[in-house]
Amino acid sequence: MAREENSPSCCDSADKDLGCCAVESVVSIDERGQMVLPKEIREKAHIYPGDKLVVITMEKDGKFCCLSLIKAQDFEGMVKNLLSPMLTDFQSKGKS
Repeated sequence: MAREENSPSCCDSADKDLGCCAVESVVSIDERGQMVLPKEIREKAHIYPGDKLVVITMEKDGKFCCLSLIKAQDFEGMVKNLLSPMLTDFQSKGKS
């Protein structure tokens, strides 16, 4: 399967309609704390050997309630999209 380098991220912060969540699979954790993402999920998500994933957690009432995996390159773009306007605003105010 060919690797898509410049495909737009579904997690682009400019995209207001991110769709809905779905249960894709159930995975098990082995004795070493490792899990395997099924091939079908990796293919749909364009995850390849060597890719890095960011683990995002959500907490409710002091307990983790959700874990999300985001490709590191997509997460980097999301952070840049969020911070860029703030940095531009900060720089313009600093020059005043």
